[in-house]
Amino acid sequence: MKKIISSSWTLYFSPHFPSKSFVSAKRFFALISVGANLGNKRRTFNKLFFLLRSSRAVSAVKTSPILLNPDFSNAGNPLYLNAVIAIKTFLAPSALLKRLHAIEERFGRERPYKNAPRTLDLDIIFFETKKFYNKDLSIPHPEWQKRVSVVIPMLYLQGRR
Repeated sequence: MKKIISSSWTLYFSPHFPSKSFVSAKRFFALISVGANLGNKRRTFNKLFFLLRSSRAVSAVKTSPILLNPDFSNAGNPLYLNAVIAIKTFLAPSALLKRLHAIEERFGRERPYKNAPRTLDLDIIFFETKKFYNKDLSIPHPEWQKRVSVVIPMLYLQGRR
């Protein structure tokens, strides 16, 4: 099923996006954004969902619908699929970032230049109520409020749409 929001944005609803809440005994709550604009993007999202449902370190507890939207950098890149996933983890923020980068690499992510098209992009948006800043990671994500690709899926995740 799909819901057209505007000429540029469409929400897609599938069996796993959005998903209902799952229980996890892991300690920390975090919100991650998911994006892809290369390859079979829907298949990537489904594989990621199952990977996170079976992971020992990171568990998906709830997902948003998937948003089809243009590249925010206006670099003429292919359209993106984006969503947000609420997770539970026992990893600290830096360790979680390292795990997310390993997942991106597993899905064929390459970083030839800033804002390059990608098979999978995972960003930590929030981690508990913590604020965390170093050269590799800023929590909350400094750009999250400017990105429709995060805000719209977050509204659905929170049940505000």
